[in-house]
Amino acid sequence: MVERKLLVLFGSQTGTAQDTAERIGREAKRRHFQCRVEALDSYEVANLINELLVVFVCATTGQGDPPDNMKMFWRFLFRKNLPPSSLCQLDYAVLGLGDSSYPKFNFVAKKLHKRVLQLGGSPLLPVALGDDQHDLGPDAVVDPWLLALWDKILTLYPLPADLEIISPDIHLPPKYTLHYLAEDSPHPTDGPLQSTAPRTVPSELHPFPARMVSNQRVTAESHFQDVRLIEFDITGSGITFNAGDIVMIQPQNCPEDVQQFCQLLRLDPDRCFMLKPTEPGASLPALLPQPCTIRYLVTHYLDISCVPRRSFFELLSYFSTNELEREKLQEFSSAQGQEELYSYCNRPRRTTLEALWDFPHTTCAIPPDYLLDLIPRIRPRAFSIASSMLAHPDRIQILVAVVQYKTRLSKPRRGLCSTWLASLNPEQGDVRVPLWVKKGGMKFPVDPNTPVIMIGPGTGVAPFRAAIQERVAQGCKGNCLFFGCRQKSKDFYCQAEWEELVTKGFLTLFTAFSRDQEEKVYVQHRIRENRSQVWELLSSRNAHIYLAG
Repeated sequence: MVERKLLVLFGSQTGTAQDTAERIGREAKRRHFQCRVEALDSYEVANLINELLVVFVCATTGQGDPPDNMKMFWRFLFRKNLPPSSLCQLDYAVLGLGDSSYPKFNFVAKKLHKRVLQLGGSPLLPVALGDDQHDLGPDAVVDPWLLALWDKILTLYPLPADLEIISPDIHLPPKYTLHYLAEDSPHPTDGPLQSTAPRTVPSELHPFPARMVSNQRVTAESHFQDVRLIEFDITGSGITFNAGDIVMIQPQNCPEDVQQFCQLLRLDPDRCFMLKPTEPGASLPALLPQPCTIRYLVTHYLDISCVPRRSFFELLSYFSTNELEREKLQEFSSAQGQEELYSYCNRPRRTTLEALWDFPHTTCAIPPDYLLDLIPRIRPRAFSIASSMLAHPDRIQILVAVVQYKTRLSKPRRGLCSTWLASLNPEQGDVRVPLWVKKGGMKFPVDPNTPVIMIGPGTGVAPFRAAIQERVAQGCKGNCLFFGCRQKSKDFYCQAEWEELVTKGFLTLFTAFSRDQEEKVYVQHRIRENRSQVWELLSSRNAHIYLAG
């Protein structure tokens, strides 16, 4: 009897591909496959030659780029020296998730499918191209494709005679179980953010607890938008960066939301537990300390402010003891109910916590063991670094617009990370923020004589502030900045700094204040007005142009 093993590998940026990969994992377990679901970069890629059955689920980001958690795999797969028969025993399928409003729609999935074919793999189905722009989202493609995939896989690996597909009415065991410790057991310290000397360069698995030095509002109090210039001290972290690089910040939920969540689910926030994987050999979530408190789990790990996905309602429906609630949850998790779900969840940006409020009978029946299956982890947020190490050694500064907007829901929507950062006050004690740095997509010219034209309206000016500081410290004078905002008196970030550099001859500055006169004026109008100067820099002096916003 051939071993019925399936490997599902995903490359995910925002969590959609991971959610879909986990759905395939659940469907595989219902069909009695031994199934592993892993991020592409967590998988030992050299073992791919031994695999018989793999489903790849991958998103495309930006301009046709692979997601961060498959970049190493991507580089390996496209090595020139891989023999064309490397994957000749592999049966595979590729499911892509993309957005057809971008020119390189599902580029990564198409290219992956082609490359595995070149290396000798046998495709089970044509590549699936899920599209965010479809009325029903990617599921419009994913649902029928998965039905076809299971038909194909079950012809190759039929169910053993004594087994049947586990009915969708039965819920699968959780990924982990929570083992509560005795009430009087010593409390763990509040998680892994102890400021010890770092063993490695800070990364997602080992963020650096940077001390917040200052948190300054840079828009007028009367302005509708709250924008902060925030500075962190990274002394002793081993972090280095250049202009154009990105700082990743791991946010947390606010205490009021954590308290509400624990009350709704009738959880004691101070209770300690150990996490045990249900399947032997499965790894534990990397960022959770052991032992851990419920409060730490909800504050630092569970993304209770994200908009819930279809899989959330599907799992929730199994716990429902209330018929009305169960029917609604089943509708939201069915293919036919996706439009209804979109207008309940996505359009008004309803959070997971708010959805739980709407299903009170079900919510208080959720077994704590299923919390990590039900709610995804909080993802880190990326910010352009707005300062240079040459101007501010051992410091990182960021420019943060605090996200707040209205939908039809009575409560304003708030960005998790920006709201949390804005709430921190370094004058009231030692404030620590977990962070690490990643290479950015912008590279500034090495030759100090190459002029740079930077177009950075609003907070898009952040990476250019880093570049200008860096270039000024190196004595470069060819810096030209187009900056735009609403009003000179209200949201002209870093005004004094720019004006000083203009006076010293280091910067040519063009500003567009859109609301300071009758007719709206934007950066593109200023570029057109100064076209001869811009063209001179480009044609005669080989200037580089950068745009951020």
